[in-house]
Amino acid sequence: MAFTVCQCDFCSYMKRRLIYGVVVVALSANLLVGTKIYFNSAHAAEKDSPYPSLELFSYVMEKVRKDYVDGQKLGYQELVYGALKGMLNTLDPHSEFMEPAKYKELQNDTQGAFGGLGIVVSMKDNFVTVVAPMDDSPGFKAGILSGDRIIRIDGKSTERMTLQDAVKTLRGEPGTDVQLTIFRPGSSQVKDYKLTRSTINVDMVKDIHGKKEFPLGENKIGYVRLVQFGEKTSEELERALNALKRQGMQALVLDLRWNPGGLLDQAVDVCEKFLPRGQLVVTTEGRNSAQNSARYANGHGDELKNMPIVVLVNLGSASASEIVAGCLQDLKRGIILGDKTFGKGSVQSILPLQDGSALRLTTAKYYTPSHRVIHEEGITPDISVPISDEEDRDIQLQRAPGGPESLNENDRDRIAHTRDPQLDRAMDLLKGITLFTERAPAQERRIAKGDRAAAVN
Repeated sequence: MAFTVCQCDFCSYMKRRLIYGVVVVALSANLLVGTKIYFNSAHAAEKDSPYPSLELFSYVMEKVRKDYVDGQKLGYQELVYGALKGMLNTLDPHSEFMEPAKYKELQNDTQGAFGGLGIVVSMKDNFVTVVAPMDDSPGFKAGILSGDRIIRIDGKSTERMTLQDAVKTLRGEPGTDVQLTIFRPGSSQVKDYKLTRSTINVDMVKDIHGKKEFPLGENKIGYVRLVQFGEKTSEELERALNALKRQGMQALVLDLRWNPGGLLDQAVDVCEKFLPRGQLVVTTEGRNSAQNSARYANGHGDELKNMPIVVLVNLGSASASEIVAGCLQDLKRGIILGDKTFGKGSVQSILPLQDGSALRLTTAKYYTPSHRVIHEEGITPDISVPISDEEDRDIQLQRAPGGPESLNENDRDRIAHTRDPQLDRAMDLLKGITLFTERAPAQERRIAKGDRAAAVN
């Protein structure tokens, strides 16, 4: 049977009409959707338009100039600078508007030694809070602890003081005195400290005795403490690990307690020593895609060949310390033990302005390999071993060169017998792991021998 196709004018007309109808319907639908999107966008833009706010700002500024009792003494630049400072201060504790003189001071600041108290501070819950005292510093020797709140400096309240102003006040010429009033949240105690500023120079890597000899401990467990992440931390750590490996190290305690952080590059370099080449270490992410970056391990690979590691952390572990702890935790390369860390994981960019001033603006945050945010969250240890303020103070005094000698006889005896519960727990854990590892091959041989006997029977 043959089929024929109708090619009459009427059929062609109906087909064209059907096609035109479909096109008109599609165009109408697109027009309706586009119109809705446009009006929604226009409404949103109008709702968040800067112009009404700028008009309000100008009105208030003129009102201050006209009606404020001392308004004749105020210039427009002074008022605008004050407004900018207020705006930046409402964002977060680390963002700041810097006037030209302050920006120039920042530019002239060096990474060398400086006069100060050796106290690393940050803003936490709107308080100037001690992140960690640096080893061998005046703050460390006085017994100031991580988490202490500085409520007064030389009798002046820090309630309305910016973080940058607090740091500037704490620093000064070596040999000059400063009075601090400290509130300790753990015990609700308020105490005054009179400290003498000194030149701050700190070794980056130390052994269990606060020296750079790195003896191997019992059960062939090594111990390394990273004090800060300075320019030579990775290099000094390399020498320490080599010294311990030559002695036959089989496990390692990496102590990041009271380490306030430092250079991001050094945090990545430290992680490289325990990770395979090419492994993601940390990502930086902000609203501007130019702030986004990923840092990978580019070293020679895991120098310890999967040797067991316990990483010690506490409230004084911040910034670069948290990057290392979070990375090794995510990748199951180390067991994190101790207290929750401080939670400082944001990136500040310096943005110069045309009049010589500048913005210090938080533009990004750090994320661990599993994309956990560090900022304001911190790193929660795998094994929580909390210690009291008194234990914290005594452990730091025990470590401080000359610390016990500065105490009376009863306190010296107490310090001499002070135990470090977190370090003890880490040593016990690694001892159990190494013993199990040593016995595992023999157990496997026995199982294999039993399997062969069963096969013969």
